[in-house]
Amino acid sequence: MTLVYKSLGFLTGLALMVILLISSTEYVVYYMDGYFEKEYNKYEVTKSINIEMDDLLTVTQEMMDYLKGDREDLVVYTKIGNAEREFFNAKEKKHMLDVQSLFIKAMKLRLAAILCTVFIMAILLFFKKGSALFRGIQWGIAVFFGGLFLLFVVMVHDFNRYFTLFHEVFFSNDDWILNIKTDLLINIVPEGFFRDTAFWILGIFGASALIVWILSWFLAKRMKTGE
Repeated sequence: MTLVYKSLGFLTGLALMVILLISSTEYVVYYMDGYFEKEYNKYEVTKSINIEMDDLLTVTQEMMDYLKGDREDLVVYTKIGNAEREFFNAKEKKHMLDVQSLFIKAMKLRLAAILCTVFIMAILLFFKKGSALFRGIQWGIAVFFGGLFLLFVVMVHDFNRYFTLFHEVFFSNDDWILNIKTDLLINIVPEGFFRDTAFWILGIFGASALIVWILSWFLAKRMKTGE
């Protein structure tokens, strides 16, 4: 039975990593103060598409609301240069619909991971198997984080290749292949933006995972003494 308890703890560790990874992503793109504005300034986005920063941030807010399902469509008008026009074209809207679907699925996955974590922890703590639980969590974190670290290494080596692979895996069409001359979306989120965002997410996730691992180590040691 000890192996079963440790396996359940390991599963809990993996579920916690899913929760932290999705939450880290959500934090960076939704709650990190001024993130989009800083990135837009860094890559001189307003100059490249001839738009005022306030207008671009408004478009961004509408886009992010759409991804969460808080907005029905992406019909967003703004001023580009001296003309009032719709920001997103048909192809961009189709791609963002796919992104919205992916984002909402991620939120559902996180909820399932939370429920799984609470359920398993409640059972193991009820049967006084806290030590096995937290040891298993440590191993789950180590395995998940090890795999993610390898992904980080290969991304640093050739970000563009694995950025492309990511899209080919998660999207069933080529709507994500945008034209910098005709599609504004690719202009406001260039490759550098995605690279910065990926590094921020991995950094926050890594720090969070380390905190959880240390806490699990402390609790496992304490509970083993009391069992």
